[in-house]
Amino acid sequence: MKFLTLFIAVAFIFGCKDAKKSPSYSKKSVSETQEHIGKKLMETNCYVCHNATTPEDNRIAPPMIAIKKRYLMGHATKAAFIASMQNWIKNPTKENAIMYGAVQRFGLMPKQAFPEETIQQIADYMFESEIEKPVWFDEHYNQQHGNGRGNGNGMQGPLQGANLKNLSYNEKGLKYALATKSVLGKNLMGTIQKKGTLAALKFCNVKAYPLTDSMCLVYKTNIKRVSDKPRNVNNTANSLEKGYITVFKKEAQLNKESKPIVVESAENVNFYYPIKTSSMCLQCHGTPTSDIKNTTLAQINKLYPNDLAIGYKENQVRGIWSITFNKQI
Repeated sequence: MKFLTLFIAVAFIFGCKDAKKSPSYSKKSVSETQEHIGKKLMETNCYVCHNATTPEDNRIAPPMIAIKKRYLMGHATKAAFIASMQNWIKNPTKENAIMYGAVQRFGLMPKQAFPEETIQQIADYMFESEIEKPVWFDEHYNQQHGNGRGNGNGMQGPLQGANLKNLSYNEKGLKYALATKSVLGKNLMGTIQKKGTLAALKFCNVKAYPLTDSMCLVYKTNIKRVSDKPRNVNNTANSLEKGYITVFKKEAQLNKESKPIVVESAENVNFYYPIKTSSMCLQCHGTPTSDIKNTTLAQINKLYPNDLAIGYKENQVRGIWSITFNKQI
């Protein structure tokens, strides 16, 4: 049984035809564009699958720099570049793909329910700015396409080499959440891709907590994923967290891009950010029978007899990241 893979945001591919016309675009340095809202939106929504730090052999999707280069080949203006990305996100089918090789290698990305403005801001940032690329990327790309245009600065991922102490509490909390999300997402999506949904359920049951705990140790923080409708009772939100979940749910209903909630105490910072469903999530968290296959539902009931985490639709808030860290870290 073949399952669709790739989570988040923009997934396309790598094999393509040579463009007849070289694209033109404005090149800006990272320092000039680091405050661009599209940068944070890209890291938040796309880096689970498209992070630059994942080794080539372990990838479940092409890095964002590969997507940028491919889309620049056929779209010389920013307007055309953004429109093409909007078109793909709204309708990610084989017929609509321009990165044919990636679709063959990774499969189609699930349809995402991102606000159009979010995609526009991400695409705008990608077109205008230098973005991270893997250390192996230049050699790989030149083998496939020669010395094509399209920029990238050789940076590693958003956490590598970053001085976290210079970040705001908002940015720091988001980095912790996204790093943990990336570790969990990469392992979960890889399991789905290679072994299927039933194996992914077992992965969540056995590995999700240890992986999250390992990230707590790495960053010396308390990182939790909590919900008002938990699958695992250990992920039950407290009354305060349920209040924040309600806030994020209202924003999702309005198709509004949520911002983190940061609450400071004398020594610590409490950070809250929503966890939203994509079409892939519905394989285990959607409606029984129509979204969740009977074999999958039977496995859920076996592993989680008190499960409440079903009945979701795309782009709904399934829970939140609840992260506590010391101000001095």
